[in-house]
Amino acid sequence: MSKLVVNTHNKKSKINKEIYGHFSEHLGRCIYEGIYVGENSKIPNVNGMRCDVVEALKEIKIPVLRWPGGCFADEYHWKDGIGPKDSRKKMVNTHWGGVVEDNSFGTHEFMELCKQLNCEPYINGNVGSGSVQEMSEWIEYLTFDGISPMAELRKQNGQTEPWKVKFFGVGNENWGCGGNMTPEFYGNMYRRYQTYCRNYGQNKLYKIACGPNIDDYDWTEGVMKVAANFMDAFTLHYYTHPGGWLNKGPATGFDEKTWYISLNKTLKIEELINNHLEIMNRYDPERRVDLIIDEWGGWYDVEPGTNPGFLYQQNTMRDALIAGINLNIFNKHSDRVKMANLAQVVNVLQSVILTEGDKMILTPTYYVFDMYKNHQEATLIESYIDTKKIGIEEENLVPNLHESASIDDQGRINITINNLSIGEDYNIEGIIVDKQVKSVQATILTSEMGAHNTFDNPEAVKPEKFTKFVITDKGLDFTIPACSVISFILE
Repeated sequence: MSKLVVNTHNKKSKINKEIYGHFSEHLGRCIYEGIYVGENSKIPNVNGMRCDVVEALKEIKIPVLRWPGGCFADEYHWKDGIGPKDSRKKMVNTHWGGVVEDNSFGTHEFMELCKQLNCEPYINGNVGSGSVQEMSEWIEYLTFDGISPMAELRKQNGQTEPWKVKFFGVGNENWGCGGNMTPEFYGNMYRRYQTYCRNYGQNKLYKIACGPNIDDYDWTEGVMKVAANFMDAFTLHYYTHPGGWLNKGPATGFDEKTWYISLNKTLKIEELINNHLEIMNRYDPERRVDLIIDEWGGWYDVEPGTNPGFLYQQNTMRDALIAGINLNIFNKHSDRVKMANLAQVVNVLQSVILTEGDKMILTPTYYVFDMYKNHQEATLIESYIDTKKIGIEEENLVPNLHESASIDDQGRINITINNLSIGEDYNIEGIIVDKQVKSVQATILTSEMGAHNTFDNPEAVKPEKFTKFVITDKGLDFTIPACSVISFILE
C-alpha cells in the first residue's frame, strides 16, 4: 500500500487562478467556427459567440484567455480588426494554412468574449512585424479614458468606456516565428517597446516578455541580462511531442510504449521550470519576475483528411493524464509560476472543446480542468506520495502516481491524484496530518488509454462520482484505478 501524506500545517504559495488559463489563436477552427460563428449564424450565439462553448468554458471557471496568438500575433495588425466588418482588411494567414483571414473577429469581439466568459484578457502585441507606435496605440485604444485620437476612434466604433487590460505580452516566440531574433536583440527590442506600453488611469499593465522555447537556456540568459528590470513576467513554451518535432505521432491508435514516452516527456517540464528559474534568479535576485507557461500541451499529427495547417487533433485519456501532470506541477511551483495557458481552447492541439457545425463535445482534458478548478486561488499545502518507476523502456520510466494538494479559505482540502499506469490499480493509505476527515466528495475520470469522445459518441469518456474510499482516523484509504485522474474535496 502506498502512503499519501497531506500536511495542512505547511501552507505554501497561493495557486493563482490564472494557472488554469487558456489560449485562443487565429489558427484553424479555434476562433472561427469554434468560438465565433457571427451574429447571423443559425448556431445559438450572443453577439456572435457560441452559447454552448461560452457556457462550457464558464463551467470550468476559465480565468484568463490569451489572444491573438501565437505566431499569428506577430503578423497581426490590430487596426485591421476594428470598425465596420464589411470594410475590414482581409489578409492571408501565412502561418496557419494559408487561408484568408477576414478580421471579423478583432479587438471588440475578443473583449466581448472575455466579458461573456468573465475572464481576464491576455493580449499579445506584435513585435515581429509591428511598430512601437502600433503597439502603443493599441494600448491607448483599449485603456485610455480621456481625449485622445485612439480613445475617440474606440468611441466611434461603439465602445465609450475603456476596457481593463492587465496582461500584455510584448511579442511571441521572437526566437522563431516572431522574427528569428537573438536574445540580446530581442531584449533590447523588448526594452524599447515596453517603454511605450503606458498605464492609463487606473489601468496597470503586467508586462510579459517572450521567454525561451523548451531548454534554450541561452535565450533566458541573454534576455534576462538585458531586460529583467523592465518585465513583470517571462514566458516558457513546452509541448509534449511523443515522436519528436518532425514525427509527432498520431493522437489516437498509439501503443503502450508511446503512452509512457508521452508521460515521461510531459514530466520534463518540471526540470525546465527549475533550470530557467535558476537563471532568472541570477538577474532577478528579489524573484520579482514571474514565470508564465503560456503554451503547453500535447501536440500530435493532425487528424487524417484535415488541413495540416489547422492542427486539429483528437483528445484521449493520454491527454487527461498530460493535463493532470502539468497542472499538478504548476500547482507545486505556484510560488513563481503565476499563469499557464493550455494550447488551445477549441479545435486546435490539446483542446478542451471540439466542434463540428452545431455540435460540440467536451474532451477528457476538459474534464480534468473541471476536476481541478477547486485549486484556483487556494493555498498549496505540502503533500507527498510513495511512488515506484513504471514503463516499458528504461529511459522512459515514469512514477506510477502523481499528486498535488491545496486548502481553500473555508478549510476544504483539495487533492488531485493521477495513476500513470495503463493496467495496474494501487491501494493508497491517505494520511491527513492533524485533520479529522468528516466528509469526502470525489470524482474520477478513467477509461482505456486511447479512449476519446466523438460526435457520434460524445460521452465515451466522462467523469463519475467516486465512492470507493473509506474514511479512517488518519484520513482516508482508497484504491486508484489504472489510467485515471481523481479529485477529492475533504472537509
